[in-house]
Amino acid sequence: MSLRDTLRNSWQGINANLLRSALTVLGVLIGVSAVIILLAVGTGSSNAVASRINALGTNTITVLSTGRFGRGPSTAGATQSQTANLTTQSVQAIEDPTQAPDVASVSPVVTASETATYSSASYSASVTGTTPNYLSAEDYTLAAGSAITQADVTNRKRVVLIGQTVLSNLFTSGENPLGQTIQLGSASFEIIGVLAEKGSSGATNQDSVIIAPYTAVQDELTGYSPFSELLVQAKSTASLNNAATEVEDILASESDTTVADLPFSVINEGTLLTTAQSTSSTFTTLLGAVAAISLLVGGIGVMNIMLVTVTERTREIGIRKAVGAPKSAILAQFLTEAVLLSLIGGGGGVIVGLIGSRFKIDGVTPVIAGYSIPLAFGIAIAVGIFFGLYPANRAASLRPIDALRYE
Repeated sequence: MSLRDTLRNSWQGINANLLRSALTVLGVLIGVSAVIILLAVGTGSSNAVASRINALGTNTITVLSTGRFGRGPSTAGATQSQTANLTTQSVQAIEDPTQAPDVASVSPVVTASETATYSSASYSASVTGTTPNYLSAEDYTLAAGSAITQADVTNRKRVVLIGQTVLSNLFTSGENPLGQTIQLGSASFEIIGVLAEKGSSGATNQDSVIIAPYTAVQDELTGYSPFSELLVQAKSTASLNNAATEVEDILASESDTTVADLPFSVINEGTLLTTAQSTSSTFTTLLGAVAAISLLVGGIGVMNIMLVTVTERTREIGIRKAVGAPKSAILAQFLTEAVLLSLIGGGGGVIVGLIGSRFKIDGVTPVIAGYSIPLAFGIAIAVGIFFGLYPANRAASLRPIDALRYE
């Protein structure tokens, strides 16, 4: 029997009971579309996490002060913990290329939450006192005006850069904020620059920020206090781990302790990204496994229908074998019928998967993985062959006399 005849007979078999065939195709369609959509959700979630971490800077190290550590001198029989602070001496040591050759820059940070006021408008924002290197380390760019300079820090100038959210809350549309003075608490600061929109990182609005020289923030808002954190930028992503080690060694030496007992939290953003990617990969794999179960159920449906089809057409099989049809022809016909059902379901599943991946799911924008479409379609064909082989072989193995006597 030619391939054309085999396909024609298989198609006639499918059309013999359209409702049953449609339900079988639907099972495969749901499985294939589930694979594509869930893998797209996993990939989109992974990309979103990576994007948020990248927004923090993947070649940066954040040093957070934890306050106290170890044991100090006893007072009235009680032990006291020593105070650990991040100071200008810490910054200078980390900036020293002989001690930290893999460090590109260090940005000390002091923070305060203040209500910014301009004319009759007011807005509560986070004020970050820092140095010029902070902008590049945190990937901020200017939309207008100029950045703070080292001279501003040295001269303790009361100047600020404002984010887009602060801009929209204090000024009317089209109003030029440059050169205007805003009140932060009881102090006046001049706006010298407007930051370009950066968006949100998780629950943090990165545009709701005011950046000023840390010296001015200490003078007017916080009083003199140790830095709450240091933002260290490595020379490259490849040298990030070396830079982190150098920072830890310097801080441990300053605190007269070991790296294991370091009184600071040293957060390597590159390590965060690697961990997040590993977790997201596991999450995507689990979603794919769940979707594969749906496809497996669709395959069982194909086998079930094909077994019913073989039973219903037993006399037809007997007649064909009695007139000389070889076992291979019977096997090919029923196997082709199963594969056709899976192909139709797979094609429909791909279309539904592509359409479904265009919509946000629980706040996640799905991103179709390039491998998911051929993977899902290939699995659908494999399902048709695997689950259709047994019914087809059963049909081909019927003895003609038994098939003819079947009622």
